[in-house]
Amino acid sequence: MRMLEEFFPEFTQKLDEIDQLYAEKRMIDEKTYQFICFALSIKARSKPCVLKHFKGALEAGATVKELSYIFALVMREAAGADDCWTHDVIGDWKEILKGNISCSCEK
Repeated sequence: MRMLEEFFPEFTQKLDEIDQLYAEKRMIDEKTYQFICFALSIKARSKPCVLKHFKGALEAGATVKELSYIFALVMREAAGADDCWTHDVIGDWKEILKGNISCSCEK
């Protein structure tokens, strides 16, 4: 965000406003919020966010064991989702081999 803060500060200001709105309207407790953010951060592969929400969850009363469970859950669900999606995409693999299905990215 450093580049955005320098060259597009209006954008980062709006993100700060959104964060404030989330905090004001939050209908879940802090620990649950941190768990959700931790899980999303793992899936998004955001190291700073994983660290931020890991620490935030601990500060909200979470245990490392609970965070480990969430980590495992995200990894399992992500693998399942990736597996299902991939099977949908290449489900017609025999037709792909025959050349009957082409990628729109081919030129």
